[in-house]
Amino acid sequence: MAVCLRRALQSRSLLLLRASRCVVALSPSSYLCPRDPALEEASVLGIRGGFFRVGSDCSLGSWRGFAKGKKSNENNDEKIQVDPNFGPTVKSTTLSQMEAAIVALSRELSKLRTGRASAGMLDHILVETGGAKMPLNHVAVVSVINSKTLSVTPYDPTALKAVESAVISSPLGLNPTPDGQRLIAAIPPLTKENMQALCKVVAKSSEDVKQSIRRARQKAQDSIKKVAAGFPKDDIKRLEKEIEEMTKRFVKTADDMCKAKEKEITNG
Repeated sequence: MAVCLRRALQSRSLLLLRASRCVVALSPSSYLCPRDPALEEASVLGIRGGFFRVGSDCSLGSWRGFAKGKKSNENNDEKIQVDPNFGPTVKSTTLSQMEAAIVALSRELSKLRTGRASAGMLDHILVETGGAKMPLNHVAVVSVINSKTLSVTPYDPTALKAVESAVISSPLGLNPTPDGQRLIAAIPPLTKENMQALCKVVAKSSEDVKQSIRRARQKAQDSIKKVAAGFPKDDIKRLEKEIEEMTKRFVKTADDMCKAKEKEITNG
């Protein structure tokens, strides 16, 4: 019995020695190699794990390292790609939006009647002719005879009645009279109540355009914040300052236009 036990232990030690030599000789890619019969037998005796575990650990470590590197590359690729022309583009877009707001203000102010004749005061009136509605300045020539009188001459004489009807129906309170192939429109003086009402309209128009200008500024600021990490801080601060100066300039323009219109109304 003792002899059998000693032989078994000797056989076990021999297999362990052979297995350890195989493990030392492993490379990270050894898991691709055929299994050694000696190691198969050794695994039966309870030493499984030395070969396959080492091989698996090596390969797993290798793949983990590769995965980490790949993830790092993906993170680098995901960085925000910044357009080098971002600054000029933002300024150009903001400028266009603010200019559009000023144009809209000018159009609204021109609709307001003052005590003085102005060729543009009829531009917003729509004339129905040929089955379609068109702005009056597209179908007739408006000219100033004097500070209190306008002349309206249609391009097509047959449209005279349609133009007259459109002017009378407008909220300007004008009552033109036919004079051959044209209309003569006298500008009646404004009452005190009319002046006060018109000044309130001007003040509201001023506030509306300022809000439009500030919205354009806010859009620019939001765009800048999204890419701020991709630009030097000094460049971002300079761009923000330029947008702010642009905003102040257009707000002042709106204020000046509205003050001039109020003066025109009260002095008319």
